Amino acid sequence: MSEHQAIPLARPELGAREEELVLEVMRSGRLSLGPMGERFERAFAEFLGVEDAVAVSSGTAALHLGVRQLGWGPGEEVLTSPFTFIASANCLLYEGARPVFVDVDPETLDIDPDAAAAAVGERTAGLLPIDIFGWPAAWPELEALAAKHGLGLLEDSCEALGAVDAEGRMVGTRGNFATFAFYANKQMTTGEGGVIVPTDAGTAARLRSERNQGRAVDMGWLDHDRLGFNYRLSDLGAAIGLGQVERLPSLLERRAAVAAAYAERLAEVPGVEAPMAARGREVRSWFVYVVRLADEVDRDAVIRALREVGIDSKSYLPSVHLFPHLRELGYREGQFPVAEAASAHSLALPFFPRLSEAQIECVCTELAAAVDASRRG
Repeated sequence: MSEHQAIPLARPELGAREEELVLEVMRSGRLSLGPMGERFERAFAEFLGVEDAVAVSSGTAALHLGVRQLGWGPGEEVLTSPFTFIASANCLLYEGARPVFVDVDPETLDIDPDAAAAAVGERTAGLLPIDIFGWPAAWPELEALAAKHGLGLLEDSCEALGAVDAEGRMVGTRGNFATFAFYANKQMTTGEGGVIVPTDAGTAARLRSERNQGRAVDMGWLDHDRLGFNYRLSDLGAAIGLGQVERLPSLLERRAAVAAAYAERLAEVPGVEAPMAARGREVRSWFVYVVRLADEVDRDAVIRALREVGIDSKSYLPSVHLFPHLRELGYREGQFPVAEAASAHSLALPFFPRLSEAQIECVCTELAAAVDASRRG
């Protein structure tokens, strides 16, 4: 494959509407704290079917503010998954809370509710489940567990915008604090950005204050009445986001179509297990397309072989409990075998709405050849 035909891992889907809205902001002179941010928040809340949505600078910022609203801090433990992006653990460390990892379900790769129940202890203050790779966590079971023990619950739906849970409800609409992220490879993008869904009008006001250096909405420019952060989303980012929300259903549909095309072609490739799209009322929202390679396949060799023909791929995701700063809390190899096995054998393939049939065919053909050539023993 020649260099100009290289297939990237991800690519945002931007068009004339996003350009129009960005130019509107630029010509207005209101690049931050202007009306575009409010327009984006209203549109996003309308898409979800919730009362309000508070836009922030990243999904990580949304998680951090959620941790603060729940009051998790020093001496408290929060149960979460080791198979995740690092922000899910770091947001707890920011406030001095301890992430307590529990293993994941082997089919969904989300936090295992039984493992979570077994890990509840005297210091447990809450649950922070992740809708990993766009698959909805077992929210009904996890909510019941939280209610039984009086625990706070923070939904990390940063990878799952549009996913539907076992009760047929879109993630982020169950009345808990819920977070979303809009990095360029997500279902929709603002460049960098995120949203937290508040639980009521009071928490919405606190969130808007804390994202803006602790300034209340009705306060002067340099007046502040609480600790806050520079977690604002610029109006330029909000403009891109508004354009994305306006066509989000079509973006989600196209991602699902690409995933279906992959699944059809990979069904007959030995040593490659495709991710499930749905189960009962649960429906995945396609963030990335991550396959699992058979144990005897050398994943690193597959990645190298694909790179040689211009196809980007990536090991996805590492188990975060093995990162140095979390090892300092006493975590080590072998504690969470399901998560660690997933980390060892998962591979992300190129995935974005405009991935063509020819590109999908090329990826699958080259993947099959690379897997066949890289079998150990």
